[in-house]
Amino acid sequence: MTPPILVFGSYMHDLSFSMRDFPKPGQTIIGDFKSGPGGKGSNQAVAAARTSVHTAFVGATGEDAFADLAKNFHQEEGVHSKWARREDLATGTAAIFVNDKGENEIVVALGANNSLSSNDIPEEFLSAADIMVTQLECNLDATEQALKKGKAHGITTLLNPAPMRDDFQASILEWVDILVPNETEFVHMVQLRVPESHASFSEESIPALEETDLHDLCRQFGVPTFIITLGSQGCFVSTQDRYFTVPAITDINVLDTTGAGDAFVGGFASGLIQFGGDLEKAAQYGNLVAGLSVTRFGTAPSMPKESEIQSEMSRRDLLLK
Repeated sequence: MTPPILVFGSYMHDLSFSMRDFPKPGQTIIGDFKSGPGGKGSNQAVAAARTSVHTAFVGATGEDAFADLAKNFHQEEGVHSKWARREDLATGTAAIFVNDKGENEIVVALGANNSLSSNDIPEEFLSAADIMVTQLECNLDATEQALKKGKAHGITTLLNPAPMRDDFQASILEWVDILVPNETEFVHMVQLRVPESHASFSEESIPALEETDLHDLCRQFGVPTFIITLGSQGCFVSTQDRYFTVPAITDINVLDTTGAGDAFVGGFASGLIQFGGDLEKAAQYGNLVAGLSVTRFGTAPSMPKESEIQSEMSRRDLLLK
């Protein structure tokens, strides 16, 4: 079966350190270490594929041991991947610190991700896809060109503007059907879009807004569907003719929030396919996938599988089909 979900973006090899508290400048502390596959694009592809919706991925790696691990991991996960191998560059890496509260601090080295090109996308992927998922963790020009190609092929395009970057250009939004920032990314975008009236806009400003005002703010970006992920508060969905909030799942034991945004995006993309484009059901499904992901450590390895998702839906009487 040809994959209806196409993810264009980053692969990172995660180097994860867990500790009681984050170190202060100049301080050395003792923690625990784990290593494994990550990267926002790859995480989102794995999250979608684990829901049993066929998923394709296009990314770039170096010619090193991490590249071989990436290829083998995607094969094991059933992700249909096209790898651009750059022998003169290293595979991207991410250093992740996680404290006992489940909070995280992350530094990424893009490596080969910065060389990714829209020309690396096979034509058969573009011909088959119903939705294209992108992020900002690779070559930004390539991301914009990939979105343009997606639109030219009649594909619904989704941009997760993460990690937010100083070189982000709002012009990319012309090619985006669905924009999915988190609170921090939304604040940055608002300050970039309307600096005159929102120079002091912050994450604390979001819950203080009436939903009508938040909807009006989202409409200023010209993107058909705008979804702000709000962590434990769920997500806010704004379209051209309506807006609503989808609550997060509750009564969960949060261990590690790293990758929760990727879990939502992958789950949401899968939900759009499963539920025939129903935004509310897709957002509920994305929230469920994200909620389950934070109950375990890691990024890609923490993404829940279809059997777990179905079991949790049944336990919560969450009827989406």
